[in-house]
Amino acid sequence: MSRLRLPFVDTALTGATQLTTALLAPVSGATKGVHRSMGAGRRAVRRHGIASPRYADGIFHNTLPLQVTDATDNAPLLLDWLRRDDRGRPPGPVPVEPPTLPETAAPLAATWLGHATVLLEVDGRWVLTDPVWSDRVSPSANVGPRRSHPVPMPLEELPRLSAVLISHDHYDHLDTATIDALVRLQDVVFVVPLGIGAHLRRWGVPKHRFHELDWDDQVEVDGLTFTCTEARHFSGRGLSRNNTLWASWVVTGPHHRVLFGGDTGYTPAFGGIGASYGPFDLTLLPIGAYDPRWPDVHLDPEEAVRVHREAGGAVLLPIHWLTFDLAFHAWAEPVERLLTEASVHGVPVATPPPGRRFEVEPAASDGLPRDDWWTAVRRAAGSVRDRT
Repeated sequence: MSRLRLPFVDTALTGATQLTTALLAPVSGATKGVHRSMGAGRRAVRRHGIASPRYADGIFHNTLPLQVTDATDNAPLLLDWLRRDDRGRPPGPVPVEPPTLPETAAPLAATWLGHATVLLEVDGRWVLTDPVWSDRVSPSANVGPRRSHPVPMPLEELPRLSAVLISHDHYDHLDTATIDALVRLQDVVFVVPLGIGAHLRRWGVPKHRFHELDWDDQVEVDGLTFTCTEARHFSGRGLSRNNTLWASWVVTGPHHRVLFGGDTGYTPAFGGIGASYGPFDLTLLPIGAYDPRWPDVHLDPEEAVRVHREAGGAVLLPIHWLTFDLAFHAWAEPVERLLTEASVHGVPVATPPPGRRFEVEPAASDGLPRDDWWTAVRRAAGSVRDRT
């Protein structure tokens, strides 16, 4: 697979992260510099052996190639990035809600904590996806995309987790400081795609605390089955790319099934995933950071609805929007386009503000959170500007 050389990708998704000042207490000393946060290099990944049909010539490959941005296109793209305005960030405070969690996990519920971080409840177990508690997704604590809203809850208030799912190793999905904290605060197991174990080993995560899987591999943890499934993306925490695998995930409990899309462009493989492992009571699908110049890297909102339908999803929870400004579109455009497309196809969509927990059953589609809180943010910001 050809490498992407997009300035926004190199800047926003290949840096180390640090925790916000407010969350430093539970993870003090977890981040010890950029070099450590970059994780394991290609040699360290190879040292432990990679046996996969997707691995050739020292890197992982997609089933379908990614569209390559020609080197001559980089300069205009970089200029666009430098000249862009603040449309990608909310104009006022986002209505973050501290989660109200039950003592025991529900049959099926979700709490979106921002970006791709979701606290799932599946048949009485707690599962956390792509946990990022840091303030920036960047090599520096002072440079790079910064949170547009606080994390709704501190790490130490998480319930006892059965598993942490990681979709791939970009810094807005695999956060060194958060991993360090979770290792200390919990006995949770990390379930990751091939190669990411090398990062975890570098950060001192014991081997018995993680499982590495290839696409279509499965592992059972605490009564739940986790299946590593195909995605269309790429990986990298430094100058080299695709040393580790990227993935979507299927979470199967005794009674419910969830599809976590992670970070992906469109691929017809999701239809096969639905046929093999679905249908799904809930899908968590990315809808943001899209652009015509990198069409194969991230789903746009219409493609997210298509994936949901092809995979056999019931309720859709949109992720990977709002929290970090990683593209050129307006901050609320993804959710507005999503709802328009979903209404055409009758797809139930949950649109909670960060931190609001909701149950998929027994409420089903009638009780899903559908507040138009983003419009309220815009109106409130407009009122403030009018008064000043």
